[in-house]
Amino acid sequence: MSRRASTLVISNSADVHVDGIVPRLRDRGITVFRLDVDAFPRDYVLSYGGIDGVHDTLEHTPTGAVIALREVGSVWTRKTADFAFRCALAGQERAFARMEAEHALFGMLAALDCLWVNHPAASRAAMWKGEQLRRASRHGFATPATIITNRPDDVVRFKAAAGGDIVYKPLSASDLGASEVPADERVVGLMPTTIVDDDAQALMAAVAELPCLFQAYVAKQYEVRATVIGDRVFAARLDSQDDERTRIDSRDMRAPIRYAAIELEPALACACVALVASYGLAFGAIDLIVTPEGDVVFLEVNPAGQFLYVQQLVPELDMAGALADLLVKGCHG
Repeated sequence: MSRRASTLVISNSADVHVDGIVPRLRDRGITVFRLDVDAFPRDYVLSYGGIDGVHDTLEHTPTGAVIALREVGSVWTRKTADFAFRCALAGQERAFARMEAEHALFGMLAALDCLWVNHPAASRAAMWKGEQLRRASRHGFATPATIITNRPDDVVRFKAAAGGDIVYKPLSASDLGASEVPADERVVGLMPTTIVDDDAQALMAAVAELPCLFQAYVAKQYEVRATVIGDRVFAARLDSQDDERTRIDSRDMRAPIRYAAIELEPALACACVALVASYGLAFGAIDLIVTPEGDVVFLEVNPAGQFLYVQQLVPELDMAGALADLLVKGCHG
């Protein structure tokens, strides 16, 4: 094994995905250093640069764990969070402290020359839904007719031209920003994909306040979650039409819909890998629809998509093992 036998994991303290992967890495002889952004810089000390840079390190002060950056062979980034500081800060003080912490941390990490799953710059480039749809089309995927606009009349015309139902989807976060504010400031929870019926059209004037995404509704036979890890694809069939609660949006986990492992057609699997790789990503969760006629329609790709819940429902899809193998491969060069 080379000297770069360490994996740096960046997420937050509530991320159960990290809890599931770290033991697998340690079982493979990899040193793991976990950086929870919601405890940085309060519980961490970083030092990099200087005269020769050979002492570039991160330390977790509560445990005394230290990682030398020259030993990092792979980095796994999951979910970010707000920073934590030792002193109570407010207003401009806190805003400045957050900016300085972000620059210090990610300025150091971005310089790491190793395997990234995924590099923050690549993940950010892959997050824009409008661009995703056009890129997916260039990779051979069918996509729903889509409009992003803050002109209400355009939405009315789009619905008329669609010749059927259209849906509204949040562009950024399905929780409508709830995770970005304190609990006592949250007013709504999850916003599912929503049919824009005649009653909803009465709200079209609100579109003028903020650009919104609308799509022609695509009838479903079933849905597919295709998780790309390196050059491997793990595909699960979701029978979302079995329950009224998941007919429009399959994310209602109260509904006991069936999940099953499936093999994608080779050309489709290759297209999934190529799309994820085109962003410079090593991981991506792709959502697809299979229509009643058997056509495959692309919905979106998430560079930090959830996968453990799928593995729990379909244990033969060992995505945790595949991710651990990929991170270990980076450590072995």
